[in-house]
Amino acid sequence: MTMAPERTAVRVELLIEQRWFAVCELTDLTPGRGVAALLPDGNQAAIFLDRSGRAYAIANRDPFTGAYVLSRGLLGSAGGRPFVASPLLKQRFDLETGRCLDDETVAVQAYVTRTGDAVARVA
Repeated sequence: MTMAPERTAVRVELLIEQRWFAVCELTDLTPGRGVAALLPDGNQAAIFLDRSGRAYAIANRDPFTGAYVLSRGLLGSAGGRPFVASPLLKQRFDLETGRCLDDETVAVQAYVTRTGDAVARVA
């Protein structure tokens, strides 16, 4: 009898208050799409996987409408910067910094993410 090799799941984790918090398995994400995750403090994060396999996380609350919808936004890039466009009013948020590309006075929280040994820093 041959045993199948043990598979270890790769988790997507966010750095929250100096501790890593697992939000989902990497295989739960679809490149180009987002998912929402409930965080320990009751806030929501929008988790994204780009087509190159890098995970990003920002706050899920759209600051222009107050709705928790950024996880449903469309991914794109502008000037080499990855962003998500809100599905409601279409403002674009930089996935690395959380800054709004359409209104420099507005930003959402961006989270440091890691998948396995790969850590993505917030710019």
